[in-house]
Amino acid sequence: MDINLYTPAYHINRKHIIKLTDYSTEEIFELLFAIRSLKAKFIAHESTENVLKDTTIALIFGDTSIRTRSAIEIGIHQLGGYAINLPYSQEDMEAGENIKDIADVLSRYGVGAIITRGIPEKDLMSYCAISKIPIINSSNADEIPLQTLCDLFTIWEKVGHLEDVKLAYVGKGDNNAASLISGAIKCGMQVSVATPPKYPIKQEKIRLATQYGPIHITTDPHEAVEGADIVYTDCYSYHTPLTDEDRKYLAPYQINEELMREAARGAYFMHALPANRGTEVTEAVIDGPRSIVLDQAYNKLHVVKAILVMLVK
Repeated sequence: MDINLYTPAYHINRKHIIKLTDYSTEEIFELLFAIRSLKAKFIAHESTENVLKDTTIALIFGDTSIRTRSAIEIGIHQLGGYAINLPYSQEDMEAGENIKDIADVLSRYGVGAIITRGIPEKDLMSYCAISKIPIINSSNADEIPLQTLCDLFTIWEKVGHLEDVKLAYVGKGDNNAASLISGAIKCGMQVSVATPPKYPIKQEKIRLATQYGPIHITTDPHEAVEGADIVYTDCYSYHTPLTDEDRKYLAPYQINEELMREAARGAYFMHALPANRGTEVTEAVIDGPRSIVLDQAYNKLHVVKAILVMLVK
C-alpha cells in the first residue's frame, strides 16, 4: 500500500501501544500522518497547548534515557499537559508493586496515560487488558515502537515514499531491529537484514514480520547493503559494555565509507542513538552528508505528540 495514496482519518481504535506487531498498515499510516501534521504545526509556530490542556501523563522508566525522556517531557509540555516521573525498579515489583494497581490508582488521580520504558512486554500486555488509561511502551527488551515510527516517518520525509524503498539493517539483532523490520515490511518496504550468527533477530519476530512480506536475511553485510536506499545500524553496547572479543567479532559489521559505497547512489544512513563512533559506525559516516540521525532524533518529539494526540481521549 502506497502511503501517498492513503487518505487519513486521523483516528485509530487503539487504546495502547506496546508493539507495532499489533498495528495494521493503515493504523501505522494514521500515526505517520498525525506526526506530519503536528510537525507542520510546530514549524509554523502554531500553538497546540490546548490539545492536552491540564492533562497529566505519568512516566515510569526502568532505565535511563536522555533523548527519549526529553522528547516525551517537552512534547507533553507543548501539548499543554504535565509530566510526572515515577520511580520504577524490579526490586519494587518483586516487593509487591505492580503496574495494575499503579494504573488503577493513577487513573483515579486523573492521569491521562502512562508512558513506560524497560518494563517487560508480558507484564505490559497483561496490564493493558485491565488498564482504564492508555499504556505507551517507549522501549523495552522486545521492541521500540516509538523509535520505529520515528524512523518510518523520517524515511517518508526524506525519500518521499515508503513503498519499495530498500532498507538494510546491519548489526546486532536487538529490539530496535525487531521493531524496525515489522514496521518497514508493513509499509511496503524491501527489507534486508545482516546480523552476526551470535546476535540474530528472534525467530518469532521474523516469523511475524514475514507474514506481511519477504525479508532477505544474511550474515553478510555487503550482501544486505547492496543497492539499499537506507543503511541502518544500532548501538552495540547500550547499557552493556562490549568485551574485546565482541569488538573483534562485530568489526565486520561496522558501517563505514566502503560499505556505504555498496548502497544505492544517495543512500541515507540511520542510527537510533546513542552511537559509538569507531565501533558500529565510523565518524565519517555518522557525521557525514548522508547521515540523517539528527533528523531521526528531532522527529521523535513529534512522534511522541502524535501518539498522545491519537490515544489520549
